Amino acid sequence: MSACPTLETENLILRPFKDDDVDDYFGVLDSPEVRRWLHIPESLDRSDAWQQMAWFVGQWELRGTGHWALEEKKSGQFVGRAGLHRPERHDWPGVEVGWLLHPDYWGRGYATEAGAAAVRYGFEDLQVDKLFSCILPENHRSQAVAKRLGFEFLEERVLAFFPKLPHGIWAVSYTHLRAH
Repeated sequence: MSACPTLETENLILRPFKDDDVDDYFGVLDSPEVRRWLHIPESLDRSDAWQQMAWFVGQWELRGTGHWALEEKKSGQFVGRAGLHRPERHDWPGVEVGWLLHPDYWGRGYATEAGAAAVRYGFEDLQVDKLFSCILPENHRSQAVAKRLGFEFLEERVLAFFPKLPHGIWAVSYTHLRAH
């Protein structure tokens, strides 16, 4: 049994990654749009996709945070990942809400839907007071999702894992969300 819970939203099933998700997940990471927006190097391959999946599963086991595999309810198709990320990095702002979908599923509201489930989980189940999102400045689509979820821009700074560009650090607090 996995420490990663399975959640359902109106259109999505948020579930633990499975070994046979690797080809679908690599398909997300390998799409030209995702490579562009996340600055994914051409060297990233199927093995790296599997390692990321294992990293998220392990994070659930060790920290109670991680990303879910996203499955579209009506089709059963793998559409991406979303969840709560708390890596072991000295300059990471805190528990991050993140999302990544295959471009075929952009514009359907799935990132916002999965992000909202992650925010609820972070505040209600993990009982954190503040959540963050780290978004590259040119990624306006992700910034729009963050705004819809109640996040506000805090600052721009370079994070050690990605020194070539600064990230926008966005945050939402539990008290702020409850007030709105």
